[in-house]
Amino acid sequence: MKTTVEIADPLFRRAKLHCSTNGISMRELIESSLRLSLEPAKAKTPFRMKPFGFQGKGQAIQEWSRIRELAYEGRGGMDQKDDERW
Repeated sequence: MKTTVEIADPLFRRAKLHCSTNGISMRELIESSLRLSLEPAKAKTPFRMKPFGFQGKGQAIQEWSRIRELAYEGRGGMDQKDDERW
């Protein structure tokens, strides 16, 4: 079937360049693009995290303020007197 389609000039130039680079006709590009657009969406498989484990005895420090202090040590974090404001 023949039809007339208006395509924006910049898009048309990109399509022509794509066709010449890949050795296909504009008709082939349009038909393959239409087929892809009209295919039903494929169901995505849900993300599943792989099981993992840790070795050792777990977290030894239980105070959040001490953990934060160690994490920011030497990185310009808040010191104890700044922490008291919060």
